[in-house]
Amino acid sequence: MTEQPHGEASAPATDDGDLREATADAAPEVAEHDRATALEAELEEARKAVLYAQAETQNVRRRAEKEAADARTYAATAFARDVLSVADNLTRALSAIPQELRDDDKFKGLVVGLEATGRELDSVFARHGISRIETGGATLDPNRHQAMFEVPTAEHAPGTIVQEVQAGYMIRDRLLRPALVGVAKAAD
Repeated sequence: MTEQPHGEASAPATDDGDLREATADAAPEVAEHDRATALEAELEEARKAVLYAQAETQNVRRRAEKEAADARTYAATAFARDVLSVADNLTRALSAIPQELRDDDKFKGLVVGLEATGRELDSVFARHGISRIETGGATLDPNRHQAMFEVPTAEHAPGTIVQEVQAGYMIRDRLLRPALVGVAKAAD
């Protein structure tokens, strides 16, 4: 051993093996940190995918519930359209009966029965959300009315409905059948 002068610090002896050992100890820590970061990113992606899947499932469920509700609400649409012709024929039959036959005792029962049938039909329509489109004096609405002809007149503003050819009906908020109407136009 060599002596060193008093007061001088001796430099620690470094060995290449010690350096490799320190680097080897740090390498697993860095690898574990990188792996943990990768796993956290993977976990975050999985969370996002789960949230997306849950939102999509909820949207599909809402859409299916709405379609089912619409199917229940509007299931009778085709049948209702077919029954409208019956209502039209009944209305035409009642309007064709002259007043003298209405007053005749022989036909009074028939007329009362037809009128009662008409009221019952209106009641059934109301229970199922079917309503008649009002046309008297209304302005033409192409979403509810179909103009069949124009009537030149100075009495009504152009575009005003002056005659109903066939009644129109709605089923709740949807058009079942447009009203066929005559519309006023400016007199020449």
